[in-house]
Amino acid sequence: MDNKIHDEPSTVIAENGQVLVDGPDGVAVSLTPDAAVETSERLLQAAVEAQGQMLGEARVEKERAARKAL
Repeated sequence: MDNKIHDEPSTVIAENGQVLVDGPDGVAVSLTPDAAVETSERLLQAAVEAQGQMLGEARVEKERAARKAL
């Protein structure tokens, strides 16, 4: 499995009653509208969680730096 972190969003279109996702490294997925809605909700939830993790890590690093400066 490719563990590369991609920073470009996928292209998403609706065509013939399907949602088509064209992502990095040749990823291509066709979803029903219901599956696309559920996937989008899961993506949003995970994205918010990941942003919170990044903010938490930045805060910890800032606190460590402040303690070292004392």
